[in-house]
Amino acid sequence: MNPQTHLAVDGYVDAIPAPGDASGGTAVFDLIVSPGNDADPDTPDLVFACTTADPALTNALLTEIQPGDLLHVSGTVAQPDDRDAPRQLTVNALEVLDAAPGPLLHMVLERYGIYVVVFDADREQVPVFTAFGTWVGEAASPDEIGALIGAFENGGEPR
Repeated sequence: MNPQTHLAVDGYVDAIPAPGDASGGTAVFDLIVSPGNDADPDTPDLVFACTTADPALTNALLTEIQPGDLLHVSGTVAQPDDRDAPRQLTVNALEVLDAAPGPLLHMVLERYGIYVVVFDADREQVPVFTAFGTWVGEAASPDEIGALIGAFENGGEPR
C-alpha cells in the first residue's frame, strides 16, 4: 500500500454503514465523491472505502447515518497497490452537511457511469436518466437497462 496522506472530502454515503471486523467497535461505509463541476463529464465518481474506530463516530454511523447523507469527512487516505480497488480512508472526524430526505425504503437510485437508474417497488418499469438530468427512457425490466442505455448512446431504439 502507498504512503498515507491526510484528506478532507465531501461525499455521499452509498449504503447503510456496517459494523467493522476489528474488535473494539468499528464501522465501515463507502463514500461516493463526485468530480467537481469543472471536470470532464465522463470523469467517474471516486469511491472511498471508509472505516473508523472512534467510538463516537462508530455510534453515529451505526445509529444515525443513512444512505444519501452528504458528509464532510477527514482522516488519512491510502491508495491500495491494486489501482482498481477503492481508496482506503480512515476517518477521524465527520460532519453531516445535508441529511437525506427520510428513508426511501421502496426506492433505490443506482449509478451506471453517467446514468442514474430508479428502482421503485411501486413501478414495473425502470426510469433511466443521465446524472445531468437528460431523460433516457424507461426500461421494461432491470434486464433491459443496458439495451436502453446502449440505444440512447447510439441514437436509436432499444432492441
